[in-house]
Amino acid sequence: MSVVEADRMVDRPLTVRSLLERSTTILARAGVPTPEVDAELLAGHVLGATRGQVQAMTVTDRVLAVDDAVAITEAVERRAAREPLQHITGTTGFRSLELAVGPGVFVPRPETEFVAGLAIDSLRAMADESPLAVDLGTGSGAIALSLATEVPHARVVAVENSTAAFVWAKQNFTSVDAPNARLVFIDLAVALPDLDGLVSVVVSNPPYIPAGAIPRDPEVRLHDPEHALYGGEDGLDVVRDVSRTALRLVRPGGALVIEHGELQGASIRSLLDADGWNATATHRDLTGRDRATTALR
Repeated sequence: MSVVEADRMVDRPLTVRSLLERSTTILARAGVPTPEVDAELLAGHVLGATRGQVQAMTVTDRVLAVDDAVAITEAVERRAAREPLQHITGTTGFRSLELAVGPGVFVPRPETEFVAGLAIDSLRAMADESPLAVDLGTGSGAIALSLATEVPHARVVAVENSTAAFVWAKQNFTSVDAPNARLVFIDLAVALPDLDGLVSVVVSNPPYIPAGAIPRDPEVRLHDPEHALYGGEDGLDVVRDVSRTALRLVRPGGALVIEHGELQGASIRSLLDADGWNATATHRDLTGRDRATTALR
């Protein structure tokens, strides 16, 4: 019996507060890490309201229309089955952007905002009048569009080789006002030969999970596309491709920024050093975990 049916049986109005309380309990029992937040965001998605507005509705004990209550309940049931919140709402926030996401594309995480910040800082530090950046394996376009909107004097090229992800990236490139960015469908190993030696910053969030390290979270394991997760036996197959492609693209004095797992910093520094990169350094994110390694050409 659903929450809506239960309240109908006792003939009482269903309010935002009562439904949120029950939704939070359902999500907590399902093991959702942030049940209260997710319940509020799902209610806001259905009601066309911000999270703050939903919280205000709980204070006033606003009565819900039956159709809205049913829609919220259905969304909560999907989340309780551990479908990603972003797949249900169809969007995710990334830095200053609101991006469309869904099945077939990796949902960008908050830690990748830190990686994008490293690339943005590197791009801003370049003396070029119009520095050029390349995002290898752009996925939803999150990093590339952040660079383009936050460094408007730069030019940004995003590369993607997954048809499913490219559809989402194309949608985001259409909706975000970034005339200085373009999207290219091509394998990263042979990408952009016309830009060899001209690029100021290459950034990538490649698949870096070792093949045998299956993620515990159902949202990742069951819903993120495998091509965006797994990077071969040691997790570094695509990182090797990124390093070689970036060496071809980056001009002298240019920079490389690669996201990786918290235990991979030393291996990636060694890999980049062997390829001929200079000044390799690993950076910790806001949680204190190794999250990205940078290098100079």
